Amino acid sequence: MAAALALAERCRGRTAPNPGIGCIIVVDGRVVGRGWTQPGGRPHAEAMALAEAGEKSRGATVYVTLEPCAHVSPRGPACADLLVAAGVARVVAALGDPDPRTDGAGFARLRDARIMVDRGIGAEAARRTIAGFLTRRTRGRPHVTLKLALSLDGAVAMASGSSQWITGAEARAHAHIERSRHEAILVGRGTWQADRPRLDVRLAGLESRAPRRVLLSTGHAPEPGVTVIAAPGDIATLDGIDHVMVEGGAATAAAFLAADLVDRLLLYRAPILIGGGRTLPGIGLADLAEAHGRWHLLDARPLGSDRVEVYERRRSES
Repeated sequence: MAAALALAERCRGRTAPNPGIGCIIVVDGRVVGRGWTQPGGRPHAEAMALAEAGEKSRGATVYVTLEPCAHVSPRGPACADLLVAAGVARVVAALGDPDPRTDGAGFARLRDARIMVDRGIGAEAARRTIAGFLTRRTRGRPHVTLKLALSLDGAVAMASGSSQWITGAEARAHAHIERSRHEAILVGRGTWQADRPRLDVRLAGLESRAPRRVLLSTGHAPEPGVTVIAAPGDIATLDGIDHVMVEGGAATAAAFLAADLVDRLLLYRAPILIGGGRTLPGIGLADLAEAHGRWHLLDARPLGSDRVEVYERRRSES
């Protein structure tokens, strides 16, 4: 399942409105087929893996990160039907599919064909790989990552507003990888005017994965190809966008935090002191106690002389 989850990560930010899924087909301990959801959402991971495995899939065990779909689409057949036709013996799925067109029907179809079904292996990791898909279904909006580059004293920019560059080359390269995993990148009008950011992906081989550019502003689009929204909540109107990366500036970051629209924090800490620099404005907390228990640390590691920390928003209903 870990291998299937790794394959699912390859397509993050490229499959909306479909979830990005990974699939591994195993016979006698050997991998005979691999697949992940293709750009635009089709073909599905199971179809890709079955095509690679061919006749070797008969009697095989299939590891997939989401319940195989049970609905036929003009864009392709139902994956549950493909697995039945291929004669697999067992399907291990991390999660059930909340799409009402499938939601248990995929598992039922497999069981009806006397295929053994197990579910729940790697469920928590699988939820993170399809966070955008799930957030769209449960909250009606994209999944939001807020990226902040900070000095040791918590500044996001000099007093003048200059923030290029707080972090070093390794951290900036990591941020470009993160950009490639999102369908949209968002900044505020102030950041646009001060930095004229390109908001693209400048890593060899990933240039084509540059996200759609979105500007938080009440004004007009500054140039072609930029989508303007007037308020943080308007991200819900962005068609075909399941993952948004908010990159700045401080006022925009605070607006998304105040609206409780941030699901994931990506903090890059540089070993520098600025003194008197710009920090985040208020985010609507009335009491310090409200700040505790909101964020769960997922990952922390050095990047050159800097450090990246990844936090996930804790929500009582999730």
